[in-house]
Amino acid sequence: MTLFLEYPKCSTCQKAKKWLDERKISYEDRHIVEKNPTEEELKTWIARSGLPIKKFFNTSGMKYKELNLKEKLPDMSEEEQIRLLATDGMLVKRPLIVADDYVLTGFRKKEWEDKLG
Repeated sequence: MTLFLEYPKCSTCQKAKKWLDERKISYEDRHIVEKNPTEEELKTWIARSGLPIKKFFNTSGMKYKELNLKEKLPDMSEEEQIRLLATDGMLVKRPLIVADDYVLTGFRKKEWEDKLG
């Protein structure tokens, strides 16, 4: 089963959800703030994605800016970054699609079409 992590008020998440529904792609919906990803989930997903950890941060979010993470992340270890991501779903890039063999961060139609059909 594909896991779809979203923040319901996020317009990009709404577009992504509509895209999935229009294609009748089944998924398990998860509110990224009410049930934010755990450290273990993030470790697994980052490894599965093949992406740098920075791609999992919501760099345009208010929380990211409030914490001045642009300046702080380069000095943090990967473990520290994962621990930080696990503290608040608003720090995590969304929407997030997690499947058995891939993970997608953000909504880019081309990338989603390539993976999900």
